[in-house]
Amino acid sequence: MSEVGKVFVVDDDEAVRDSIGMLLDSVDMPYTSFHSADQFLSKFDESQKGCLVLDIRMPGMSGLDLQQKLVEMKANIPIVFITGHGDIPMAVEAMRRGAIDFIRKPFRDQELLDRINEALHQDEQLRVQDDDLAKVQSLVAGLTDREQQVFERVCEGQANKVMAIELGISERTVEIHRSQVMHKTGARSLAALVRLKLKLETA
Repeated sequence: MSEVGKVFVVDDDEAVRDSIGMLLDSVDMPYTSFHSADQFLSKFDESQKGCLVLDIRMPGMSGLDLQQKLVEMKANIPIVFITGHGDIPMAVEAMRRGAIDFIRKPFRDQELLDRINEALHQDEQLRVQDDDLAKVQSLVAGLTDREQQVFERVCEGQANKVMAIELGISERTVEIHRSQVMHKTGARSLAALVRLKLKLETA
């Protein structure tokens, strides 16, 4: 059974934390609450599946500051911001930086739950993509230097004859290396090999 995603609630207002906590308890959704961004960062573990419900305006490190810090850490945890009426411009900026959504206070319970479920789904999808990318990187890393050269040229559409001339080897040797590249990466066609290359380039 896969690990259930957890909701991390960060808000300096204890009443808000308690309210969200009771809501999440009512739907059996695991969560942990924090009274500040610094407290959250001190406990943050990127391997933990989940999402962040984050107050945008807090003493010390604000929600936007925490979002920026997570971006710098290359942490992809999805964020749902909680915002007051006057914070809307900041919330829009947060979405430009990749936040899932922002919920205006006072919020409707179902609206918050919907956004949390969306964020948890996105987290799951990102982790699947990361696992897939790591697998591709491992496969390509297992190629020899010469196979790497052939891999690059095959994906650029070079003919075996051209590769042979550029690499100073026979066409037959190119064919052998090409066959090894296909075997080691598990690609069953040229198109599949190109898709692997594109995944690496867009990572």
